[in-house]
Amino acid sequence: MAAHRFRLPALVVLALLAAPGARAQMDSREGIALQNQILELRRDLDAVRRGGAAPVPVPRGGGNGAPQELVQQLLARVSELEEEVRRLRGRLDVAENANRQLSQDVEKLRGDMDFRLQQLEGGGRPAAARPPQGPAAAAAPAPAPTPPAPGSPAAPTGPRTAERALADGQAALSRRDYEAAETAAREVIAGRAGPRAQDAQILLGEALLGRRQYQNAALAFDEAYRRNRQSSRAPEALLGLSNAFVGFGARREACDTLDQLTSEYTRLAPPVAQRVAETRRRAQCR
Repeated sequence: MAAHRFRLPALVVLALLAAPGARAQMDSREGIALQNQILELRRDLDAVRRGGAAPVPVPRGGGNGAPQELVQQLLARVSELEEEVRRLRGRLDVAENANRQLSQDVEKLRGDMDFRLQQLEGGGRPAAARPPQGPAAAAAPAPAPTPPAPGSPAAPTGPRTAERALADGQAALSRRDYEAAETAAREVIAGRAGPRAQDAQILLGEALLGRRQYQNAALAFDEAYRRNRQSSRAPEALLGLSNAFVGFGARREACDTLDQLTSEYTRLAPPVAQRVAETRRRAQCR
């Protein structure tokens, strides 16, 4: 039940992405029309208050109470229209936020596709065979390879292993090179390294936190937690999820996540427990 509860923010984010951009335009047009109606009614109301002739016909025989009744009707209508404008503005804000999130996700997917295409193009392509050069060229001895200089690092002989990529990503994270850390994490995830997939998801979440992409970081940490809830790193995934919630202002969800963490994992390592306490203070949990 708790896991379903904490997947809900991610589902809400994905649901917002489905909001079409046309809805924002429609709400904008409706808001402009309502604003025009409010301005017209305010002009009518001012005319009635000044004792001038209002565009709306006043019934005869009503005595002095007719203008006052008309004023009340206009005030009620203005209040209704102002409430409708506030509602449409709220819908417009939601649509604009959804469009911004959609643009970020499109850029993220584009980056993933470019990375995977580079991986496919770089691996498995046979080297082109050279055309025959004739007897003289065939008899020429091949040049001896130049030995590496003493102390220089060996040149890479192939793609990085998952362990090497994660180590490089952690090193990049420690020096706040969040882009390199994200690249290393996505490399491991794209390679489908089963035992290290959770580590890669946590590294990805930390890199996205550093880049202030809090909603995408929340998705990465949630995926890391669901991959293996019994692992020793599952508490770190929940801690990262709560930090992501704090990042985009969802303090209640952050505190609920921390409560879930301490209830499911009663024996936390001292460094993790200290980070949990710090996150509680930042989220202002009771």
